[in-house]
Amino acid sequence: MDGVPESHNGWTFLTNHARVLAAIADNHNARIRDLAAHCRLTERAVQKIIADLEQDGYLSHTREGRGNTYRVEPGKVLRHPAEAGLSVAALLSLLAQDDAGRVRRPATEATDPRS
Repeated sequence: MDGVPESHNGWTFLTNHARVLAAIADNHNARIRDLAAHCRLTERAVQKIIADLEQDGYLSHTREGRGNTYRVEPGKVLRHPAEAGLSVAALLSLLAQDDAGRVRRPATEATDPRS
């Protein structure tokens, strides 16, 4: 079926909620279709995640024409007790810093500890 991302087996470091939030932070006018493709989720899953994030105050949106403009609440504190005191801004900063600082190297060089 076209438009459905490949399934993924195993665990990951980030939740789908974190992926969607980071993608929205990168593009406040992104369409659900684009968010789903970027995060490798279904559109329905992204709609549910956005509803969750809005319900808990991490995200809000304004209707603009046929699309939405999203607003991330950077001062909102993360939910899990292990992240007590960490804000959405801190999480997004970490993810953005990692992405910006990532160097493209051949796989063998990247895994060789002598590099």
